[in-house]
Amino acid sequence: MNCYYHNSIDQFNLDSTNEIIGSITLSNQFDGTILQNKSWEQQIPILKKSLSGLSGEIYFEFSIPRMGKRVDTILVVENIVFIIEFKVGERIFYNSDVEQVWDYALDLKNFYKPSHEAVLVPILIATEATQNYTQIEFTSHDDKLTKPVKINKDYLRQVINDCIKLFPDSLLVNDFTTGVYCPTPTIIEAALALYNNHSVENITRSDADAVNLTKTTAKISEIIEFAKRENKKAICFVTGVPGAGKTLVGLKVATTHLDQEKSASSVYLSGNGPLVAILQEALARDKVTQEKQNGNKITKASAKQEVKLFIQIIHHYRDAYLVDKTAPYDHVAIFDEAQRAWNKDQTVKFMRQKKNQKDFDSSEPDFLISCLDRHQDWAVVICLVGGGQEINTGEAGISEWLNAINKKYPYWQVYISPNLTDSEYDALTAIETLSKKTVIKFDEDLHLAVSMRSFRAENLSLFIKHLLDLNIDNAKRTYQLIADKYPIVLARDVQIAKRWLKEKARGSERYGMIVSSQALRLKPFAIDVKSPMNPVHWFLEGKDDVRSSYYLEDVATEFHVQGLELDWACVTWDGDLRYTTNGWKTYSFVGKNWQNIHSTERKKYLINAYRVLLTRARQGMVIVVPQGDDSDHTRKCEFYNATYNYLKSLGIQTI
Repeated sequence: MNCYYHNSIDQFNLDSTNEIIGSITLSNQFDGTILQNKSWEQQIPILKKSLSGLSGEIYFEFSIPRMGKRVDTILVVENIVFIIEFKVGERIFYNSDVEQVWDYALDLKNFYKPSHEAVLVPILIATEATQNYTQIEFTSHDDKLTKPVKINKDYLRQVINDCIKLFPDSLLVNDFTTGVYCPTPTIIEAALALYNNHSVENITRSDADAVNLTKTTAKISEIIEFAKRENKKAICFVTGVPGAGKTLVGLKVATTHLDQEKSASSVYLSGNGPLVAILQEALARDKVTQEKQNGNKITKASAKQEVKLFIQIIHHYRDAYLVDKTAPYDHVAIFDEAQRAWNKDQTVKFMRQKKNQKDFDSSEPDFLISCLDRHQDWAVVICLVGGGQEINTGEAGISEWLNAINKKYPYWQVYISPNLTDSEYDALTAIETLSKKTVIKFDEDLHLAVSMRSFRAENLSLFIKHLLDLNIDNAKRTYQLIADKYPIVLARDVQIAKRWLKEKARGSERYGMIVSSQALRLKPFAIDVKSPMNPVHWFLEGKDDVRSSYYLEDVATEFHVQGLELDWACVTWDGDLRYTTNGWKTYSFVGKNWQNIHSTERKKYLINAYRVLLTRARQGMVIVVPQGDDSDHTRKCEFYNATYNYLKSLGIQTI
């Protein structure tokens, strides 16, 4: 962590305003502005007046790497950490400014070790405000982070004194600038940081549990360099638990080679349309903002064209090389969620009906490998694989890739995560068959074992696996490992669940309602999965936009949220998946009735849909299982009660 100025409060009070500004400007010489300097000129006297006679430490422009921003001022007095955001000349406390200072405090509380046990007090100072809101309050989180205090330039000392009286025993671990920073960014935050040439090490956890992320990235780079040096073609399969960082690894590889020489270029490809659309939009918006700050003006359309060079929809890439028979521009192709590629029947049907390709006779993996195989020298295919996440008709699973290599590309080098042999990937037979024809190199560094999404609960994905596998004893034991860190509650009333979400979310933490795409009988609760929603608006817009997730009006399904995440989620459970003592019963609503799903494949898709939904939240979730209504033959109480009682039996608290 770093800042532009750090000193004891005693020395700060002795230094002149010009000396302090000079020190800040020297540290900030690459992006200092006259406007900011004028702001410091007004902030420093306010602080000097408020801090007279106090002891502690002061920091100006304290870095928050995950957010790519800096806190105006941090004070550490009597082991209490005050996070201060100045709005010089402002008379109004805008909600966006309150969220900003709260977000800074949340980042430090969640990810910066010295502040984990300390009392943190976020303070918004609108210097010319006429009203002050000085009440010191905690939230239900009970994590020693107060709600933001809103004051003018004259009330800072009063707030500091009040806190010293209220919190005489605050704890602070070691010096505030030398602590360990272990953030876990959302995939959108990570994409923005990587695209802006920030190191992945600066925005992700670096603790022992998360070292695998770095090892996996390094192993892939090693394979790429080997293939390039030896003129080989290689394919590697990277596995990982939900939220472990597979997409982050893919984006890291893609951005590492962005704008380098043609022979080393790479492209990130995904069949997940919402994920690609959201990443492209977020990166394009950020590009426009960055250029504007640098005095340049570009359109969002032109910014998006640049972004599309390295993040693309897999189907667009596929269709382009149907027409263009040359080797791709890229030598490295990263296929995210590779298990979702289409099998031969689905691909042939689509090509013949939609693309007029009457002679097409390949699965999607077969064709995609063939595109890279056109290179005369070298090529690398990287398959990022999520276990048990096939959720749509025609998704082949990872065995289709292995079968394609076996039949047509046995001369390719094959690198496989040992975990690909696990039952959830359903690839063991294909691996054994392929091993008879080519040498398979297993490498443990190609598996990501730790969930980075749920920084509060690394065992969440394991708990959900046991829950859906009906391993009741294991589910109970695993739940106890996460219960204190990661709140999961059970409700029967959607409105109660919505209030819980709003109460739990702080700052700009994103929350939303997610449901199965087969949840067609939630309409009485104003939940309509068939209503059109735009995932870009749902994930990117703010609290004042009715299209955003914050409004809790539009719901997202597994197709919208796979590969993405929320801070807090409400999962509303319909009668499509019902618990029984004989296992899960799966249903599809057709016409006016629920119908049994008999297809083994479709049953798997539905259970996987709930696996996706139940692993989306980073910080906690509420699961709503409605009461049912016996007067409605499509929503009988029996459709829901057994599921509710099963979840409750695992130890999940009710609200």
